[in-house]
Parts: sequence; structure tokens; C-alpha cells
Amino acid sequence: MKPPPFAYHAPTQLDEALALLERYGDDAKVLAGGQSLMPLLNFRLSYPSALIDINRVAELSYLRQENDQVRIGALTRQRTIEFSELVRRQLPLLSEATTLVGHLPIRTRGTIGGSLAHADPAAEYPAVALVLDAELVLQRPGGQRSVSAEEFFVSYLTTVLAPNEIVTEIRFSPAPPTSGCAFEEVARRHGDFALVGVAGVIDAEGEQCRTARLAAAGVGPTPIRLRTAEDILVQEGVTEQSIQRAAAKAAELVEPDSDIHASADFRRHLTEVLTRRAIQRALERGRERRA
Repeated sequence: MKPPPFAYHAPTQLDEALALLERYGDDAKVLAGGQSLMPLLNFRLSYPSALIDINRVAELSYLRQENDQVRIGALTRQRTIEFSELVRRQLPLLSEATTLVGHLPIRTRGTIGGSLAHADPAAEYPAVALVLDAELVLQRPGGQRSVSAEEFFVSYLTTVLAPNEIVTEIRFSPAPPTSGCAFEEVARRHGDFALVGVAGVIDAEGEQCRTARLAAAGVGPTPIRLRTAEDILVQEGVTEQSIQRAAAKAAELVEPDSDIHASADFRRHLTEVLTRRAIQRALERGRERRA
């Protein structure tokens, strides 16, 4: 199918892109990697009057460490993140999750900012941003604001982004060096969106759990932080029984829909299974890092 007609703009400066957004408002769409937007246009599920292609805005593509944070420009390609030694060392969960995103051509074009702004609740990056308590920088004409990942996602394909704002940077604080992480998911085929995904970062020593962060994807209108399951691990320690209780609680915390791919009950079952796996593998990796 062919997309509907639209005006095409390819700014080379951020200020130029923001001015175009101010001009068109809700009638504009921002094109970054295009891996989500182009199918929506081709199926005529989106009817923008203007397409603002920001691929030439070079200032939005970078990856660096600054002030004890890893800062990633919104236009940074997923393939760059996948092969970044800085990300692998400081943000291993983001590194692992990136390998699960689509296929090679998708990761070559897809961007971290585009994935987060698209806000598909089954995608890997929103769940990772939630677990790592990422901070998103939103730029508008004449100013900017920062919001946490938890504030950013509102509903299915909906964020707090105003019509005249662009995500320009994502800031991550590295997890404790004694922690371990894991991303577990089940998809019908390699490269498909996951039916359910669970991301976890656990900092434990022996049976004592200092911190636990868990989030699930594909089980609600946004990625869901599994706080009550986290509390079980911190309060009861990481024993076989407490891990099972935390996993069972995770299944109670989600409210998935049924669709042609899976029933709500099956997604709850997957949430329990994947939460248990994510906790166990994160603990194993934590022990390996400490050793």
C-alpha cells in the first residue's frame, strides 16, 4: 500500500525541526528510523499532513558517559548501541535487550528515541528504560524538560510528549557493579514483538537482596513496573521460595488483553515463568560479576 500524501521536510538542525513542529502541531509526524512509522503510513493508520525527517540532525546521534551517567542521543541507531563497549560495560541490560529487537535491518535503521517515543508496550526499550529508571530529555522551542521513564509512558502508543516536543536524549545511571541483569521474552518467531517480556536488575549477595527492579512488557497499555514482586525479594531474600512468590505476584500485577496471538491467561502464565527466569539469571550474572 501507499502512504497518504504529506509535505516532506528534512531539517539539518534541531532548531529547524522544532520550528517545523511548532508550525504543524498535531498534524506533523517525526521520522527517525521509520521502522514503526512507515508501516502505519503505508496501512493508512496515520494521516499526517507533514513528515519531519530528522535523520540529518547529526547533533542527536551520540553515545557518551558524562557525570556518572550514560547519555544517548535520541537518533542513535540500535545497531550502534548493540556494539557499544560502553553500553555493554555500564548498561548490560540495554545491551542484551537490543539484540532482541527485530532483525538486523531493523536495528540498523531503528533509533532508541524513536522506539521510546512510539511507546509500543510490547517493545523491549520501554521496559528497559523503566527498569533502569531512565531520564528522557524533551526539547521544545525555547526550552526543555526532563521526565522519568515512569512519567513518560501514558498509554498504548501515547506519551507525555507535547506536539511541539522531540525526545533529544536518554540518560541512564549504571546499575551497581555487584548487580546482575536479564531480559527474558517469548515471541512466536525470532524478531517478532514479544508476547511477554520481563526485564530485571537484581543486586544481591548470598540470600540478601539489596535492590530489585523488575518490569514487564506486552501485558498492558504501557510497560509495567512489578514493584510488589520486587518488595518480596528485598524483604524475604532471594531463596527458591521467595523467587517463586515474587514470580506469582508478578502475574497478579499485570492486566493483559487477549488477542489473536495469545489469551490474557496465557500472558499471565508467561509473566510468572519469565519473571522467575529473569530473577534467576540476573542472580547468576551477579555472582559471576562479583567473582
